[in-house]
Amino acid sequence: QVQIRESGGGLMQAGGSLRLSCAASPDFYGIGNMGWYRQAPEKQRELVAVVTSGGATNYADSVKGRFTISRDFRENIITLEMSNLKPEDTAVYYCNAQIGRHGQEFWGRGTPVTVSA
Repeated sequence: QVQIRESGGGLMQAGGSLRLSCAASPDFYGIGNMGWYRQAPEKQRELVAVVTSGGATNYADSVKGRFTISRDFRENIITLEMSNLKPEDTAVYYCNAQIGRHGQEFWGRGTPVTVSA
């Protein structure tokens, strides 16, 4: 059974930093892209950052230069380093992994990030 386990997040003042981690298991199905999405109250879920199976990364314009995503391919863990946080970064952050031959998407339960002004 596929498990997506998230950790990190919490409350931080504007300008501060937080780290999110996500582990996907098991990996014998093959894990493709892994990334982070977020959903603020009354808004749609949006992509924050993704790292492909080849190691390429892509970021939302709103987080470029502030957030960094990395991936441990052996352990199937991704980490999102968030710096210079802004109140508009406040949201529930969800880990996403595409697993298996057809890239079926699996989601974590979400971890809240709150940035105070």
